Amino acid sequence: MPPPKRENDSNQQLAQNTRFRACKKSVLPSAPMSRWFIALLLTVASAAQAAPAAASPEDIERFLADKGLLTQLDDVRHSVADKAHVVADRTADLLSNAMGFIGVPYRRGGTSAATGFDCSGFVLTVYEKTVGKILPRRADEQAASTQVIDKKELQPGDLVFFNTMRRAFSHVGIYVGDGKFIHSPRTGSEVRVEDMRQSYWQRRFDGARRVTVEAKAQP
Repeated sequence: MPPPKRENDSNQQLAQNTRFRACKKSVLPSAPMSRWFIALLLTVASAAQAAPAAASPEDIERFLADKGLLTQLDDVRHSVADKAHVVADRTADLLSNAMGFIGVPYRRGGTSAATGFDCSGFVLTVYEKTVGKILPRRADEQAASTQVIDKKELQPGDLVFFNTMRRAFSHVGIYVGDGKFIHSPRTGSEVRVEDMRQSYWQRRFDGARRVTVEAKAQP
C-alpha cells in the first residue's frame, strides 16, 4: 500500500529545500567578500523578497534566473575559484623558490644567492623573484608595510617576525606550514627550515604578517 500523499509531499518539499540549500552553498566564496559581491547578495535578497511569499525553491530559482541574478552569482563563483587557483599557484611558486635557496650562506646586507642573504634580504629576494613584489629592505620595515594577522591565521607564504637582537622585528622568515619557517639565520649559518615551536623561537616571536599583492610596492 503506497504511503499517504501528505508524506510524499513532505518528502518532496524536504528534497527541494535540500537541493536549494546546496545550490546556495555552491556559489558562496571561501575568500572574504568584496563590496561588489555584498551588493550582489543584497540585490538577490531584495529580489527574493519580491517573489511570491508561498513560492517553492524552484519558483524562487526561476524568478532569480529571469532577473539574470543566477548567472551573475555563477560568474562570481567561477571568479572566486579562478582567484583561489592563482593564489595557490603563486604560493607554491613562492615556497619552491624559497626552498631553492636552502644552503645559501648568511651574509649581512646580502640580497642574492651569489653573495649570500641576511634574513630580510632573503625574504625580499623570494618575493621579488616570485611575484615582483618589492618589499622594504629591513625586517622592521617589512613588518610595518604588510598586513597584520594573528598567529593562528598563518598560511604558507606569510611572514613571521622575531626579536633576536633585543629589538622588535629584528628577524624575519617565511612560513612554510606545519609550524615551520624558512629563513637565513645568522653569520656562519645557511638558509634553512626551522620549527617555530622550539622554545627559542616561541620566546622571541614578534608577530605574523601577510604580503598582499594589491598593496603598493615599496622602493
